[in-house]
Amino acid sequence: MTLRVLLADDQALLRGTFRLLIDSEPDMEVVAEAGTGREAVDLALAHPVDVVLMDIRMPDLDGLAATRMITSDERLAGVRILILTTFEVDEFVAQALHAGASGFLGKGVTPADLLTAIRVIAAGEALLSPAATKSLIARYLAQPTASLQRTPERLEALTPREREVLTLVAAGLSNDDIAERLFISRFTVKTHINRTMAKLAVRDRAQLVVIAYETGLVRSGS
Repeated sequence: MTLRVLLADDQALLRGTFRLLIDSEPDMEVVAEAGTGREAVDLALAHPVDVVLMDIRMPDLDGLAATRMITSDERLAGVRILILTTFEVDEFVAQALHAGASGFLGKGVTPADLLTAIRVIAAGEALLSPAATKSLIARYLAQPTASLQRTPERLEALTPREREVLTLVAAGLSNDDIAERLFISRFTVKTHINRTMAKLAVRDRAQLVVIAYETGLVRSGS
């Protein structure tokens, strides 16, 4: 299976660099390039796409709005979005994940890590850079001015074990780590995660992390 990638960045040189890297892989291809958020949405609808590499700061329509439009469109239910940003300065990462992005990377990422990230995001298996993601989400969801609603009742449909697994997912643990921690099989962990995503109506693990924080199941510093 060939992973189809859409590049969304207003810097043509950067898009060209990413294209050369991605097209060099036998299991990947760049199907389109967008210089604005609006173009990214239009091209995602016009081409079969598995992963969108999305810059946040773009003209016309920024990456946050474009992410929200793509992830809320039922026609694009299978599309995963990987945000390209800078951890230390970008205050919009938590908002991007809440809008439906599956993960994020810094633009200084190594070629090998970027390629791995695309494959991971496409598979929906794990959140990228879990420790950094946890730190950022905790930081911004903990702010009183955060626009995210805390709704603990959203978790009422989960079993105690599913809540336990969700807590560990939010802590950045992999399936193997969770299996070892709970003395269960990796397959059982995956089953719990899939059931939790279905009950909470989310797309992937990134959204589980956001829900764990916004409902108060996991708190900053925990």
